[in-house]
Amino acid sequence: MAVGQRDNDSNNPSTARQTGKYCRLGRYNRLWPFGYTGVMGPTESSRHHPQTVAEALQYCSDALENSDVFFGHGTDNAWDEAAQMVLAIAALPLDSDDSVMPQPLGEEAVERLMQLLHRRVTEHRPLPYLLGRAWFAGLEFRCDQRAIIPRSPIAELILNGFSPWYNGPGPFRILDLCCGGGCIGLAAAHYFPDTQVDLLDIDSAALALARENANLLGLEDRVTIIESNLFEGLANVSYDLILSNPPYVDAVDLRAMPAEYHHEPGLALGSGVDGLDLTRRILSAARGFLRDSGQLIVEVGNSWTTLEDAYSQVPFTWIEFEHGGEGVFTLTAQELEEYRTRWRE
Repeated sequence: MAVGQRDNDSNNPSTARQTGKYCRLGRYNRLWPFGYTGVMGPTESSRHHPQTVAEALQYCSDALENSDVFFGHGTDNAWDEAAQMVLAIAALPLDSDDSVMPQPLGEEAVERLMQLLHRRVTEHRPLPYLLGRAWFAGLEFRCDQRAIIPRSPIAELILNGFSPWYNGPGPFRILDLCCGGGCIGLAAAHYFPDTQVDLLDIDSAALALARENANLLGLEDRVTIIESNLFEGLANVSYDLILSNPPYVDAVDLRAMPAEYHHEPGLALGSGVDGLDLTRRILSAARGFLRDSGQLIVEVGNSWTTLEDAYSQVPFTWIEFEHGGEGVFTLTAQELEEYRTRWRE
């Protein structure tokens, strides 16, 4: 959204990041005359409701700022979340600029906006779930509680063509492991039109959402949906890239997460006491499914220090992101082979 991104990781509840398209709306400096006095219920009088995009942005931003909502699902501040909210209700593009500020909002749109704002503040339900859509790597995805909300910094790698980390051919075949709603693999398929992508997850509900997103983006002919417990359901296949944003939240952080995160499927967040149960299994098996020139890229968020402690002799490459995010490592197929005995410890 409007004001850029902060350094953070996607499942750390102390921070948030933005992974979609960004509007260019500046903050509205002319205070509209009514001011904010509290979040009105959906059936309250419209006497003091905003009437234009600019007024609605300020009203919603003030309401969110003065509430106890947590920003962690595509935005990291009240203004950007208000912009997503207002632009969605006004049916305006997410990359709109200040020229839309004076645009009037009809009575029905204002009423829907008040209802949306009321639910966001009172239910602590993440905005993408309320809107039914989310943005990732510049693409719009269907979004509901069958899968976590897209927010991985791996989006930046996709947009940069995986440079400078992947140096092999193609890529011609990519695996999105623990794919959820499919955002990572589908974004890769969109930006690499010669690539076949497998979307793999253990959760059939999440895979149903991934299939809907593949159809929405017109990628169903180049995407295969696979229900499997990690690599167990795969046949004799080799990939150029294995991308994974597996569950990685440790037990302590999982209990302490803000209310917004408890609307997401727990299966997609927690991974044992230290958050690394699935990551260990990925490390021990990934080499058998990579070509010799292949690359493994995995997000472990704020569990990265625990991973380094567990495998202190492994030279993980930790990717730095221009637009925010941390806790993503990469290893080549050859490195996975070299340290194969470590994965069994």
